[in-house]
Amino acid sequence: MNITAIDKEYVAGTYGRFPLELTEGKGSIVQDTAGKKYIDLGTGIGVTAFGYCDEQWTAAVTAQAMKLQHTSNLYYTEPCARLAKLLCEKTGMKKVFFSNSGAEANECAIKVARKYSALKKGAQCHTIVTLQQSFHGRTLTTLAATGQDHFHQDFLPLTPGFVHVEANSIEALHAAVNETTAGIMIEIVQGEGGVNPLTREFVAECARLSKELDIPLIVDEVQTGNGRTGKLYAYQHFGITPDIVSTAKGLGGGLPIGATLMGEKVQNVLKPGDHGSTYGGNPVCCAGALSVIERLDDEFLNAVRRKSGYVFAALHNAPGVESVSGLGLMIGIKTVKPAKQVVAECMEKGVLCLTAKDKVRLLPALNIPMEELSEAIEILKQVCGE
Repeated sequence: MNITAIDKEYVAGTYGRFPLELTEGKGSIVQDTAGKKYIDLGTGIGVTAFGYCDEQWTAAVTAQAMKLQHTSNLYYTEPCARLAKLLCEKTGMKKVFFSNSGAEANECAIKVARKYSALKKGAQCHTIVTLQQSFHGRTLTTLAATGQDHFHQDFLPLTPGFVHVEANSIEALHAAVNETTAGIMIEIVQGEGGVNPLTREFVAECARLSKELDIPLIVDEVQTGNGRTGKLYAYQHFGITPDIVSTAKGLGGGLPIGATLMGEKVQNVLKPGDHGSTYGGNPVCCAGALSVIERLDDEFLNAVRRKSGYVFAALHNAPGVESVSGLGLMIGIKTVKPAKQVVAECMEKGVLCLTAKDKVRLLPALNIPMEELSEAIEILKQVCGE
């Protein structure tokens, strides 16, 4: 049996996989079983921030794996402590809780907001306001936070205590926030919702309302974080300071790690026994994350923004392209052709893309060489214009 057949027989059928088996990669180039090479503009859905088998990342992970691969959180380890310190220094946040995924990072964020608000205002203060077209994870609670009904089907009843309002509607936001509100939770760019950025005015009002009413503001940076938008975290484009930031994906560079960053207001909410994660702060995952975050300096992030500018300019008014949205190297393209058809035809021509709703989605490696990026964009333009 080949790998595809084995997978179909033994792996749960939860994924609509492409008919493609990948075997190895280096940088932004990945190879299949036939030896065909592809320029990858998807990076494992925004995970391999420095591409495949990045030498610095590989060396950091290998060195740590040879020393200590796991201990549990009953003991201190250097990579965990150093990563928390670095994240706080770069953001101004005060404490970090480490987990394994974006959904877990969001679960922790919700728990922190609810406990803070319950202690300050009473147990009736438990509702989290999120946005329509949001996506916060696939656990029952983060599904409840997700403002897309089709994700909820077949899994009811979900965790109660969530209200979804129209994104970028200040009026809807005001109508939803009341004495039961324990948190406001937003994505600066709604990735799975269609690569839809929030407006500057809406983000500012979320921050203002949060501060005025003492409601924790949670920014979900699972996909937008760790340099993806040309800032370390996307909220930094807007001059706001959230109370809680969740992140994952690109943080580990290819290993599973989530992080919940807590600001001054909520930094001491969690006490021993309130929360935990067996693998949270795993030394190998943290070593990989350190090698990612240490390199995301101003010069590197400026390069991300330059590459973003190139892609937006190249696709603007291109034949077969209706619109381009997003921020940094998190880009959504509304095409005349169905997005799935564009992705399939790009794959045939050696470029791997993603979809988000009815758009083609690009999440290239942050360090993708310009020659590979321009080659891939020209192929994408060719496919869209045919």
